[in-house]
Amino acid sequence: MVAAPRPRIIRHVSEYFCYILECADGTFYTGWTTDPARRLQQHSAGRGARYTRARRPLRLAYVEPQSDRRAAMQRERSLKNLTRQRKLALIRQQDGVDPSGSAPTEGRHD
Repeated sequence: MVAAPRPRIIRHVSEYFCYILECADGTFYTGWTTDPARRLQQHSAGRGARYTRARRPLRLAYVEPQSDRRAAMQRERSLKNLTRQRKLALIRQQDGVDPSGSAPTEGRHD
């Protein structure tokens, strides 16, 4: 008797994110994920990238939603190519701080 082929399970993920972690030594690590909180836990527990294992504790400094996996991977590459100053500006902008670091952005509603 021949066993029937097993159905393929295709997991559809509707949310993708790019993120920047700030490491204890002040450096940044950039990646993409479907769950930023879970990924931070993995990195913090030493189960993330080799780069972050020796640079704990970590802080999730920036998160940016993406439309799909391909967009997340492309955005990760572009974030990695940014200068440190440009990454800091993105982080400050998301935190509601003027990119110069001087004053909060007006009209921000979280």
